[in-house]
Amino acid sequence: MATDIGIDLGTSKTVIFSSSKVVLEQPNIVTVDNETWEPVYFGEKAKQTLGRTPDSLACVSPIERGVIADYDIAETMLKKYMQEAFGNRILRPRIMATLPAGLTELQHHSLANAVESAGGRNISVIEGPLAIAFGLGLDFSTPRGSLIVDIGAGTTDIAVISLGGIAACESFKTASLDFDAQIIRYVRKEYNIEIGPLTAEAIKIKIGTAVKRDIEIAMVAKGRNVFTGLPESFEISSGEVYEAIIDTVNTICNAIRLVLQHTDPDLVADITADGMYLTGGGSQLFGIDQRLSEYLGLKIHKLEDPAYSVVKGAAVALKKPELLKNVDYQLRSIKELVIE
Repeated sequence: MATDIGIDLGTSKTVIFSSSKVVLEQPNIVTVDNETWEPVYFGEKAKQTLGRTPDSLACVSPIERGVIADYDIAETMLKKYMQEAFGNRILRPRIMATLPAGLTELQHHSLANAVESAGGRNISVIEGPLAIAFGLGLDFSTPRGSLIVDIGAGTTDIAVISLGGIAACESFKTASLDFDAQIIRYVRKEYNIEIGPLTAEAIKIKIGTAVKRDIEIAMVAKGRNVFTGLPESFEISSGEVYEAIIDTVNTICNAIRLVLQHTDPDLVADITADGMYLTGGGSQLFGIDQRLSEYLGLKIHKLEDPAYSVVKGAAVALKKPELLKNVDYQLRSIKELVIE
């Protein structure tokens, strides 16, 4: 029976962690009926309908840039995922949910209320970078600065952690999805071919790069010619993808620099000595650690399992509440709820 659950309700996917393992990972996409707005498909099945739905259906992303955009759909989706992960085996579990750094109290409440509907007993909502720090096992008893950068799908969370709290932070709305958008624009401009988000994502994963490769690689993709409307194949190289996304990569580099500019010099000195912790799905882009190191002059520590570092850290914080003593967190006692 699950009693302690970590939830990362991100822009692109929901990850649920319990009993020392990931029990569910599903895209945050819901296919709904256009007239009634009733959900038809969830998760991976809904993602496969992107750009392929008839007029009667529409694809909805209830989480945009780390914030709940459609509360009702998000609540229904999370309840569905909780039931898929645990069935009827959960009874008023304790839940630690994560959200981007620097959000408002209202946005904290919005996430807590959505998780509440999924059946939690005590809900704690904390910032993603802080959860990552818990998972890393950083020493919160000493006043030493640590820089954590989480490149997600919709946001890049940048935070300086010291004494178990956030000394400086920012959540920038430039992240991995912007790589996809730039690839779509590049292909349209250079090849006069329209491609969808799934194709752009595949190009990014297979040949995307934040530095120029010594040996270029290429792949063949398919799309629709913008003039004839007919299907067309094209070959795109890693060098072209680099040109398409390098401005977005540099925007992320500059965002980290801006946070450091507003950080106490002594904390920056600690970061210079210790380096930076890099995680998130976007950190898997080829060469991005090298690019960040060159731009910032810092040693980069890439975390293992970057897609799960936030949710694993949330689970650690839930099991060790003493780590939260220096953190401005939200812990709520809520009514008993049952998943039907």
